[in-house]
Order: sequence, then structure tokens, then C-alpha cells
Amino acid sequence: MKKFSLLLVLLFAAIILAACGGGSTEEDPTTDDATGSGGTEEDVLAKVKEEGKLVVGTEGTYPPFTFHDDSGKLTGFDVEIAQEVGKRLGVEVEFLETQWDAMFAGLDSGRFDMVANQVGINPEREESYEFSDPYISSTAVLVVAKGNEEIKSFEDLEGKLSAQSLTSNYAETARSFGAEIEGVEGFNQAIELLNSGRVDATVNDNLTVLDFLKQRPDANIEIVDEASDVAKSALLFRKGSGAIVEEANTALAEMIEDGTYDKISEKWFGENVLE
Repeated sequence: MKKFSLLLVLLFAAIILAACGGGSTEEDPTTDDATGSGGTEEDVLAKVKEEGKLVVGTEGTYPPFTFHDDSGKLTGFDVEIAQEVGKRLGVEVEFLETQWDAMFAGLDSGRFDMVANQVGINPEREESYEFSDPYISSTAVLVVAKGNEEIKSFEDLEGKLSAQSLTSNYAETARSFGAEIEGVEGFNQAIELLNSGRVDATVNDNLTVLDFLKQRPDANIEIVDEASDVAKSALLFRKGSGAIVEEANTALAEMIEDGTYDKISEKWFGENVLE
């Protein structure tokens, strides 16, 4: 009986140990998926190479950077830059369109491998994401309805309502001058609210506003002030995407060196927008 009892004790101990061991793989940090939350720096690049495609998040509603032309085709400066990066990586580029304020969550979740949407570099984003080398230089401008006598400079935004994408650098600029923020999905909606008199102003990129005025010279808006500092924009990646960031930087450097960047920039802006 004593031998039998001892055997039962040993059997129960073995079952308990096996149960504990069976769940350990769920806690193993080396088995994370492709979201970049715990994998090695090579994970994203290896995934892209294996699948033969680079999945890029973009708005598709932000001309001339990313928008649909008259035929419905997705096009723009950022679109062509991303396509050229994919070409130099030897993979196809697949674009997934989403609203600006959902773009970061899409990148965090692994829905995109990269974001190409004139994402401004700032310290807060650098804490959570990785950036490529800059490929756009621009300045923020203050836009109001023509004939607005109350707002002539950024300082006049105090207490005024400004239409902004909530997580954009331009929203932070407007807030820094005391503006209240009306959240919008993108530049076009901001202009619509401005034209309808529902907001007092919007702060946005000078290149975007100038392109809009070129396409719509009769638009009832005007630039009344321009920031003195130059903002830099880059391709955006999840933390832990080091290898693919390096590859993107190499592609951008090659594009600049061989003149491809100049051709794309001249096509969309009539000048080099990095210098």
C-alpha cells in the first residue's frame, strides 16, 4: 500500500509539472507576432522579403502627397516615394488607406509595415516610433477665409477655433498659440469647415496649401502667416524595425544621388522639397 501511495504521489507531481510546462510557450517573449513589439530588428524586413510586398499606410485624401486622381488611381508624392523604396527593396508595394488619426494605431497593430504620409518628426513620436532619414522639408502656414480681419498672425489664434487632425504637428502648433481645436479627418475637411464659417482658421503644410491654391485659384482662403522654423518629415516605422529602416534610408540616399528624387519632387512641386 505504501508503494502504491508513493506511485500516486509521483504520478500527480508529474501531471502538475507537465501542465505548468505546457503553458510556458504562451509567455515566451521570443514568439511575438510581426507587430514589432518583441521581435528582433530583422523581423519586419524578413517578413517583407518573405511575402514579397511592403504594406504601406497612407491617407489617400491629402494632395499632392497622397490622393486619388480623376481616374480614381492612388497617386501623389508620398505614393511615388514609397513605390520607389519598394522597388529598391525588390518587393511590391501594397497601400492601405486610413484616416490620419487611425494611422498610428494601424502601424502599432502590424496592419502596415511602414507609413508614407508626410509624417512630421517630433520628439514625442520619436519615443514611440522609428523614422527614416527626412525626405521633405516644409513650414507651417496659417490659413483663414479671405477678408478675415481678426486673424493676421499665429498670435491671433488665442481663443479662436482651428480645424486640425488631432494628432498632427499642426494641431500642436495651433494649441501652442492658444487655439481651440475642431477635429477633422484631413486637410479637405478643414478647408470645408473654413469655407462654411464653422471654424476660424487651420494650420497646415505650406506645400499642401500652395498646391490647393494652384488647383483652386478661386478658393476663398488665404495664407496670412508662415512659421519661421522648418519641419522635417520622414517614413514612419514601428519600434524594433531597425533593419528595414536602414534599407529605406539606403533607398532614399540612392534616389537622391541618382536624381530620381529630384524627378519626383519636380513633378509634384516644381522644385526640390528637401533642400
